[in-house]
Amino acid sequence: MSQLTDIAWDDFRKLSLQEKGPYFRLHGHEGHVIIAQQFDRERLDSLGLLATRIRRIAKTRNGMEFLQGLLSHKRAMLYFSQPSTRTFLSFLAACEILGLKLGEVRDTSISSEFKGESQEDSIRSFSSYFDLIVMRCKIGGLAERMAWLLSNSERPVPIVNAGSGKDQHPTQAVLDIYTLQRSFENSGGIDGKRIVFVGDLLRGRTVRSLSHLLTQYRDVEQVFVAPAQLQVAEDIQFMLKTAGINFTLTDDFRSQLPSADAIYMTRVQDEWDAQKGESGKVDISRFCLGVDELALMNDSAVVMHPLPRREEISTAVDRDPRAVYWRQMRNGMWVRAAMIATIFETHEKIMEWAGI
Repeated sequence: MSQLTDIAWDDFRKLSLQEKGPYFRLHGHEGHVIIAQQFDRERLDSLGLLATRIRRIAKTRNGMEFLQGLLSHKRAMLYFSQPSTRTFLSFLAACEILGLKLGEVRDTSISSEFKGESQEDSIRSFSSYFDLIVMRCKIGGLAERMAWLLSNSERPVPIVNAGSGKDQHPTQAVLDIYTLQRSFENSGGIDGKRIVFVGDLLRGRTVRSLSHLLTQYRDVEQVFVAPAQLQVAEDIQFMLKTAGINFTLTDDFRSQLPSADAIYMTRVQDEWDAQKGESGKVDISRFCLGVDELALMNDSAVVMHPLPRREEISTAVDRDPRAVYWRQMRNGMWVRAAMIATIFETHEKIMEWAGI
């Protein structure tokens, strides 16, 4: 089994994402959650099963008391130096379900970083007090760097990447997979489905991570619908070609609706604009989903969105049973609880309690 302690940083950072994946496998307390490439189908299936068991156990008072006793001796730091609502609250709720004590830093202007401390030193400091660090930042690759650094320190605290620059958002991708698993559990699962991504696919890190995870399933076709300026990046296209995945690039949204099994909508990621207002010059009016677009879709199809949304999904869509994005958001709490339980090796206790 590959270990981060077995490789120098300069050698590790030169590896491809696929080559880095095995170093982050969840294998006990030193396991990190950093990139989508660390998850194979077996792990995705086991996390989905565990998330469902946690959800069912938590419905009763006795069940919740059992869950909250599992990690009541552990502490988690939520370090979110980039704005977040859903991801932050989802991790907070997941930690509370398992009984972890919580600390948080969300405003670096009132931390030692205001005095000039580096983010690396801040995270090293957190590792002195906490047993798990969940981090979200604008700097791509920082979570990966800190995972290597802490694994090679005297206190190898696990890192969970809650969003890293424009490159990865692995826990969002896993909860998206879980949502697809649940949506298609009575229709053959994810295998053979047609997944249509829509919107800002160039800068949407959720799309990057989910696109990779979908390669773990058989005969899944991926369709990328976007204006040319926001079309999915070439490295994702290369990854799909290398994996032998059937995919399509198009700017014709409505033509893809009748054959879609899942529509994955995204907002314009204008926080990454090099110049303020740059994204406003792109016409996205043809990439929005309303009641007219719903009429073109199959009755069995689902509509997803990582949220927050803007005008790309009409609020009228909320009332349609095919809209699963609110369920998708709640799924995140259960999946993240499953990941944390796996990191701390309490997953078997959960499965035993549930009679599995």
